[in-house]
Amino acid sequence: MNELMKEQMNIVIVGHVDHGKSTVIGRLLADTNSLPQGKLEQVKAQCLKNAKPFEYAFLLDALKDEQSQGITIDTARSFFKTQKRNYIIIDAPGHIEFLKNMVTGAARAEAAFLVIDAKEGIRENSRRHGYLVSMLGIRQVVILVNKMDLVNFDQKVFENIKKEYTEFLSQINVVPQNFIPIAARDGVNIAITSEETPWYNGLSVLSELDSFEKQKDINELPLRFPIQDIYKFTEYDDERRIYAGTVLSGKIAVGDKVIFYPSEKEVIVKSIERFNAPKRDEAHAEEAIGITVEPQVYVRPGELVAKVEESKPKVASKFKANIFWMGKAPLIIGKKYKLKIGTSQIALKLTDVLRVIDASELDSSKTQDHVNRHEVAECLFETLKPIAFDFITDIEQTGHFVIVDNYEISGGGIITEEIIESDSMLQQHIREREGLWEKSGISAVEREKLYKHKAKFVVITGAQGIGKVAVAKELECDLFQNGFKVYYLGMKNVVLGLDEDVKFNTPDKDEHIRRLGELARIMTDSGLIFITTISDPDDYDLESLKALNAPYEILTVNVGESNFSKFIPDLNIKERVSSKDIVTQIKELLFQKEIFLDYCI
Repeated sequence: MNELMKEQMNIVIVGHVDHGKSTVIGRLLADTNSLPQGKLEQVKAQCLKNAKPFEYAFLLDALKDEQSQGITIDTARSFFKTQKRNYIIIDAPGHIEFLKNMVTGAARAEAAFLVIDAKEGIRENSRRHGYLVSMLGIRQVVILVNKMDLVNFDQKVFENIKKEYTEFLSQINVVPQNFIPIAARDGVNIAITSEETPWYNGLSVLSELDSFEKQKDINELPLRFPIQDIYKFTEYDDERRIYAGTVLSGKIAVGDKVIFYPSEKEVIVKSIERFNAPKRDEAHAEEAIGITVEPQVYVRPGELVAKVEESKPKVASKFKANIFWMGKAPLIIGKKYKLKIGTSQIALKLTDVLRVIDASELDSSKTQDHVNRHEVAECLFETLKPIAFDFITDIEQTGHFVIVDNYEISGGGIITEEIIESDSMLQQHIREREGLWEKSGISAVEREKLYKHKAKFVVITGAQGIGKVAVAKELECDLFQNGFKVYYLGMKNVVLGLDEDVKFNTPDKDEHIRRLGELARIMTDSGLIFITTISDPDDYDLESLKALNAPYEILTVNVGESNFSKFIPDLNIKERVSSKDIVTQIKELLFQKEIFLDYCI
């Protein structure tokens, strides 16, 4: 078979430090004649020169630190081939301090070898690595029980390890494809089955490799295209709005009907844009592209594009997940973190720890209200807004997530279940807040009689530069001159004052919205007509403000193009009219809603 036509597979080898992963890989390279000519002899000569016993693991040592410490620090990739296919073997770190690197290295593996030392037996990291393999969605797993020569190829030792580790893996929904007794240093059961283990009737490591099934081509999976950024051009009357990102799976073509998730805005692909490359009407997985659509819609970076006729992603704000925690501080209930999934970044809270798997014991019933460093757990989470995702068993590319704590990636995991509940964390907070609200000695009715109007939160939305601020200030002046208690607050004042500790970017904009809603609740409780402007909010922003301002009502006015998919503003002004005309329309709406008690406009 032509080497260029052979399929390629990524395999990861994991295991506790010193259990022999690198030796397994080195032996595979040597036994399949995949080493550069003279490399084996060169390493052997170097060992002889330094009076150092030769180890096949030395073939992989690329870092000086590794040779001096005898441990694999970073993931090393090795390439070799069989008659069936070409392989990329990833040697992942086994030491506990390098588990972050292990997660990175294993992320794209299609199958895994997990190495256990027959003499040392199952170690704490052996269980952690088993869980990480499960968490990364690797379904083809083979356990290599190495260094069988140190236990005189005792079948009983092998069977005990097999029984104990199988019981552990069953708790994390991993079904190993096989257990193979090996002595990697001597090549026992590596390239061919050996007479040292007459009681073993299974495949050799090399044959087991070729028995792995290749994953489905990512181009044949449903389309998943996360939006990294949106570019709007204005020079030379260029009206295009380009939604840019990298296609993770599937294909996208001009004329396709697609939907943005979670906003659920449906459009047709008008063109596919590439930077400094020939124009084509189709794009495939792993291509970085931009698209234009008809009609042009407003969405934020982080939205996930899928085809109308293909399976759609899950959309939820509550979910169950398997996670591995690597943060210096514990993962705790109620603390705010940042979730990164695809190109989406959003505020996240841990709401419950269902179970923590104790990696040092065969105990998965351990319960606690936090997750410590290097622990694995099944947890419930909630995001501030719904997110789009897939289960890793369906589409791996959109099944992983990471958790950021204090600007550092501190955990990772996979979503295993979407939780459909009507009562969100925000609703729970509002219910608790209102239950403990310390009421003023002056009633709302008394304020209304004195002020001659009811309290109202007026939110004016629209694109930047559309003229919202001018409208808001003119409305404030008009109402003030007519004797009403009114106050306009610009978002810049909020950002530079109340929210000075929060940067104004995604997902921190969500925190600005939350704080604005809490402030509005106080301002309307004081009886004011409270006015503010927000640029380019989405449905969830307005729904959050509406909920946070309860029991008082919110009045929304959108100027220009509407960015909402489901939320309906009280007043939508599409035509370009003067701020004075818009103020008149807002006052008429306030009058219709009986905000003014004895005032005729």
